[in-house]
Amino acid sequence: MDGASAELERRSRYLSSLIERTKLKHESDEIKGKNKVNGNEKGRDRGGGGGGKEADEDLKEMQGVRVRAADMPPELQRRALRCAREVLSAMSKLDSKRLALALKKEFDSSCGPAWHCVVGTSFGSYVTHSLGGFLYFSVGNVYILLFRTAVEPLEH
Repeated sequence: MDGASAELERRSRYLSSLIERTKLKHESDEIKGKNKVNGNEKGRDRGGGGGGKEADEDLKEMQGVRVRAADMPPELQRRALRCAREVLSAMSKLDSKRLALALKKEFDSSCGPAWHCVVGTSFGSYVTHSLGGFLYFSVGNVYILLFRTAVEPLEH
């Protein structure tokens, strides 16, 4: 059990550092956003990386959405956020199971199997995920944890 405990501890430290980096990045982005609103864009890179009109539409569409922690490519993050918003907007009241199922099906069909989704207004979790397959975000007061695990073939 000693090796398993060490691996669990290593992954726990990695996830904690990932969450901390995401928080720091988010705080930095919030400060940059406030500076932009105040007309103070000193030191900002205005080079070719901007999405222009498309990025503005994404921001408007994603109001009320906050990424809490992520180990997932930005394109997949946007897909998850967009899917969650669409499903939530189609509901008259929150149906956590329906939202979780919709996200799981979307990612299972487009990105391969073994996606898991937890949805609620209050929950705790501790999961192990595949590299590049973790997203924890909120839409208003609804929190969503989407992650992928490795699938190993069964041996008979």
